[in-house]
Amino acid sequence: MKSNVKSLLLTGLIALGSVNTNAQSLKVPAPSPTQTLKQAFALSEITIEYSRPSAKGRVIFGDLVPYDKIWRTGANSATKITFGEEVKINNQTVAAGTYALYTKPGKSSWTIMLYKDLKLGGDVSNYKVENELMNFTVPSKQIGDTIETFTINIDAISANKANIVLSWASTKVSFAVEANIDATIMTNIDNAMNKDNRPYYQAATYYYDNNKDMNQALIWVNKAVEQYPKAYWVMMLKSRIEYKLNDTAAAVASATKVIAMAKDGGNNDYVKMGEEMIAKIRKPAAPPAEATDKKKKKK
Repeated sequence: MKSNVKSLLLTGLIALGSVNTNAQSLKVPAPSPTQTLKQAFALSEITIEYSRPSAKGRVIFGDLVPYDKIWRTGANSATKITFGEEVKINNQTVAAGTYALYTKPGKSSWTIMLYKDLKLGGDVSNYKVENELMNFTVPSKQIGDTIETFTINIDAISANKANIVLSWASTKVSFAVEANIDATIMTNIDNAMNKDNRPYYQAATYYYDNNKDMNQALIWVNKAVEQYPKAYWVMMLKSRIEYKLNDTAAAVASATKVIAMAKDGGNNDYVKMGEEMIAKIRKPAAPPAEATDKKKKKK
């Protein structure tokens, strides 16, 4: 009898252990799922890790997220933001690295805080001002659309600037990030031009995009044409540089070559670009305002 009792008890324990094991391995959707956002920016990238709560019919700012109180900027742990290189935010230098992003939402403005202590996490009750890297205030905007799930985006991206945008419910705030990459790129160009395999096309492109010395850009793009004689994209850059130098005849000649080369290469996009460049150059100039006024008076 005792043997049977022991056997039943052992069977029950095994079954209970099996239930517990299965329960522990059960995967269910997170109420505030995490997201990792990676964005190539300047010469590196920006990475943002955060949890995304949803409104679910609740009043968000001023209720669920109180006004003028420190918020972890999401659910669960604090939002983390990583800069792959030195940047500037609110005219202050931020070294490459990872920071916690805390905010203090208000009715018409928010305080943005970058925090050096990543161990604090979501426990804002232990927030210490001395661990702040910086704090600054940005205006908040009311938007027409309702954003159900808290969202962080990186928007308005250019070569050295971008906006980090926080949106939830009918509220949106943003702040700008800027990277001073021009000096680094100019040094890299100088170094690269002292090597045998010189990146003429990339150097000419940077000079063109950033309105630097167009005469130097033309020298480099001509070298790039020699390197890649069938590259219609190089010839297109040559036409654009010539147009910036007000050499319209040369710009038309180069654009005409783009069309022929792109047709041979089967690229209709560059055929269209070449045609648009020629049309732009040959477009009649608008009459001076004085001439227009005289015509009106005659009528």
